[in-house]
Amino acid sequence: MAAMASMMMKAPSALNCGALQRISVGNISRLPHSSLIIKCMAKDPQETSPTEGVSSSTSSKMSTRFGDLFAFSGPAPEIINGRAAMLGFASAIAVEVSSGRDLFSQVNNGGLSWFLITAGLLTTASVVPLFKGISTESKSQPFFSSTAEMWNGRFAMLGLIALAFTEYVKGGPLV
Repeated sequence: MAAMASMMMKAPSALNCGALQRISVGNISRLPHSSLIIKCMAKDPQETSPTEGVSSSTSSKMSTRFGDLFAFSGPAPEIINGRAAMLGFASAIAVEVSSGRDLFSQVNNGGLSWFLITAGLLTTASVVPLFKGISTESKSQPFFSSTAEMWNGRFAMLGLIALAFTEYVKGGPLV
């Protein structure tokens, strides 16, 4: 492992970032002629970009194909699910505090129709900019960043699951 760590530390400095490089790692993997392919993503400091001086919102290229946007690793599922979870968690807590109804009774008493309407609106509002080629990173600001939105959405998803589980185990509302 120490040999692999030292090789990984030395390998990037020896690479030419212009193409894929093949590095022999036969002594590490215990296979006679194994190799590791590394693609260097670093920009060459001497290369100048044709979009230099142009704002990042116009220079970032993003695929607008439906399959790419809604792929498992695409931007749409993370954005839509995160925004829906944030709205759902805030709504569930607000209704529970104001009326004393738990999450399950909220869903059974008209909450499902509100969920479907909200999900449709959030999906439309989130996907239209993506189909126009506008990424969340290009609209990111220091305080309201796309990374913060992603993490807030993930925590809201966990919060909804924890709220539902806690209310199920407790047998009633959390508050």
